[in-house]
Amino acid sequence: MRSFKVLTVCLGNICRSPAAQGILENIATTQQLHLELDSAGTAAYHIGNPPDSRSISALRKVGIDISGQKARQVRVVDFHEFDWILAMDRANLANLRKIQPEDSSAKVVMFGEFNEQANFGEVDDPYYGGTEGFACMREHLTDIANAFVLHLNSKDNTNR
Repeated sequence: MRSFKVLTVCLGNICRSPAAQGILENIATTQQLHLELDSAGTAAYHIGNPPDSRSISALRKVGIDISGQKARQVRVVDFHEFDWILAMDRANLANLRKIQPEDSSAKVVMFGEFNEQANFGEVDDPYYGGTEGFACMREHLTDIANAFVLHLNSKDNTNR
């Protein structure tokens, strides 16, 4: 079985990307897929902080614990260390492409591209809304994560 290194990215690394990391970790465990996961933000707003308490709560409701994660900012070296860098929206994708070295090997794409139900491939940022936005984010990320894992499994099967 092939291993994949995946970095999920949003703006501050406290809502969407840590939730996506936790959801992908959970799916990989249940499907026995080897993923090395991390998350980061394109901005330095929350470096060292845990995920937003509303993200922690939304994921805890489905048995996923992301409380031990700490926010960090994307680094240039990430483009060489990860196979996939998954942006949560167009603005973060544009920021990633600005700092992506020409010789990087990472596939830098919108996470939502793997699920046709995603609104233009974007995952809405729930930060300025209420707790219901975090539940919607969790569901949206779960659908996309399942589609992404299906994509990885199909690529893995063609490489055997």
